[in-house]
Amino acid sequence: MNSLLEKEAKHTDKILKPDFSTRSGREFLAIYLYSKFKQILNYDKNSEAPIFQKIHPDFIPKFTRRLINNPEKHILIGISGESASGKTTICNTIKQATERLNMPIEILSADNYFRDISDLIKKHGSFDNLLASGFDVDSPDNFNLEQLFIDLEKLSRGEDVRIPEYLVNGTGVVVPNAIPKKAKKVIVVEGMATMHGAVADLFDVKLYVDVKPEIQEKWFLYRAQTSRNQNEENARKQLAYVREASKKYILPKKDASDIIINGASSLEYFSQIIDYIFTITNNFSSPE
Repeated sequence: MNSLLEKEAKHTDKILKPDFSTRSGREFLAIYLYSKFKQILNYDKNSEAPIFQKIHPDFIPKFTRRLINNPEKHILIGISGESASGKTTICNTIKQATERLNMPIEILSADNYFRDISDLIKKHGSFDNLLASGFDVDSPDNFNLEQLFIDLEKLSRGEDVRIPEYLVNGTGVVVPNAIPKKAKKVIVVEGMATMHGAVADLFDVKLYVDVKPEIQEKWFLYRAQTSRNQNEENARKQLAYVREASKKYILPKKDASDIIINGASSLEYFSQIIDYIFTITNNFSSPE
């Protein structure tokens, strides 16, 4: 990817920036971005550890039509995948890269829309006891998809929102209107709730993060024991539950994704792709 970045950096003759307020200007942008995206895919296909595993054949035409026909709407990107597939790590990489480049991107976790289950946890004595009782924690019914839909529609229209916060401390408490989110030009939403109901239809790009089972197990156990204070026995029980839940709620949605990427790919390489996207979208000269 560095070779593509260097090639773009060496260009002395920049393209005259078209008027994106006109349809012809947006059509030019769509063709330009399409050609650059094909460059990324061709480069990635020949790399040692490709990131892109699958691109839905309808994605590029659908996305370019969206840019041409509805330019005012902010771009919504949904990132989904199984637990411990690397979704949050990838979002952190996006956050670091976009902050460094001052790109207009806001990131939020759909896990914050989990419904408050504090009363259920108190009734059963602990979160682990609640799971042991048969509570289907990953069911879409446990997410406030209605509020997520409302908030994403507002963000897509350019309206700032305050989203809830689900406390990841075993209490099951949700604090309403806790986290302010800006309606930046690109909104990235991470979490399994992005795959369900009318929410899924809001996204301009549906990204699925895939990972091999042995890597998922390694990452899941490490996270459980280092940041969630679980012993290995409980962590393995929860992993078994998570995998069964994935068969019901996550894996059936995988093929509906626009792009499937490898969650175990190099984060440095992923960051370079973001750098390249920033370079090509800022490689225009202003008219005199």
